Amino acid sequence: MLYSLAAAFAMRRPISPVDRSGDRLPPVTILKPLCGAEPDTYLCLRSFCLQAFPNYQVVFGVSDPNDPVISIVRQLQREYPQRDLALVIEQRSHGINRKVSNLINMMAVARHDFLVISDSDVRVASDYLGRIVAPLMDEQVGIVTCCYRGVARSGVWSILGSMFINEWFLPSVRVAAMMGFRSFAFGASIALRRDTLERIGGFSAVAGQLADDYRLGELTRRLGLVTVLSDVEVETMVREQTVAELISHELRWRRTIRILSPSGYRFSFITFGLPITTLQLLVAGGSAAAVIIFAITALSNASLHVAVDGHRSRRAKLLLVPLRDLLHCALWGWSFVTRRVQWRSDLYHVTPDGSVQPVVRT
Repeated sequence: MLYSLAAAFAMRRPISPVDRSGDRLPPVTILKPLCGAEPDTYLCLRSFCLQAFPNYQVVFGVSDPNDPVISIVRQLQREYPQRDLALVIEQRSHGINRKVSNLINMMAVARHDFLVISDSDVRVASDYLGRIVAPLMDEQVGIVTCCYRGVARSGVWSILGSMFINEWFLPSVRVAAMMGFRSFAFGASIALRRDTLERIGGFSAVAGQLADDYRLGELTRRLGLVTVLSDVEVETMVREQTVAELISHELRWRRTIRILSPSGYRFSFITFGLPITTLQLLVAGGSAAAVIIFAITALSNASLHVAVDGHRSRRAKLLLVPLRDLLHCALWGWSFVTRRVQWRSDLYHVTPDGSVQPVVRT
């Protein structure tokens, strides 16, 4: 209950913007590692070609020469000839993490010293690049990241997936930021300088890590540099079409968080308000006090949902809030069962330090 109220407050409290009035922002290279194409891939990639920014390069990278996303990149190159859009097709592997391997190959054509890394399923506004890069003008800043909001593609499973992001992950980040914590970096959007990347050992330093984004932030903080949570918020497409896809994706996220932050994750059960108060209601035999606590918790959860969803909220969607809470509780417990995670079609075992080892299926 208290968490829901704090999260609702944090979601309504804006992150302080960075003052850019006196900055002359440098040229930037955006790195977009790609693998496969979805119905919304074109619009996501196109948003990076429409930046209101004076000088920037976009480098797209794929490892499979037959990847269908190549045709989308070629289309963007034809549509925006005035933009500096490069495509790297390279099969060389540099570690277990395919995304990082892709980034290593892409760096060969990166022309600028200010770098932005963003996942393929992210969509941004036209002022995104200026806002995400601005904090890097301070040499004490090592990495800049930002919150992201899940956009459901279609169907109940993608809606539930977006609710996981918007009503648990995103509020948790905002509450942590409000309390002064900055131990995070999100693959949806990361900005850093080339010299900082080189000082931590380049992308090779995270080539064997499952949470490469988190490790990049951690390594920069070890240099004594600051992590900044930008005021910009991007959108990420949520595409789960089946319950199996939803469970697989969320278990990977949860097991990653459990390994990186074991204590925090272990006590995150306090955020599962409805399941806990429902159990309390049953144990207390429906006492007046238990009913009141349950009612306040339900109202707090609804308030958080409205705070997150805003004008997009629909009454029918509110009915999914109890189901979403039940899934939170069940998958939280399941995440302790094993260290195995599925990433696309591959199965991995995650070691205590966050590195991954492929699991051979029998």
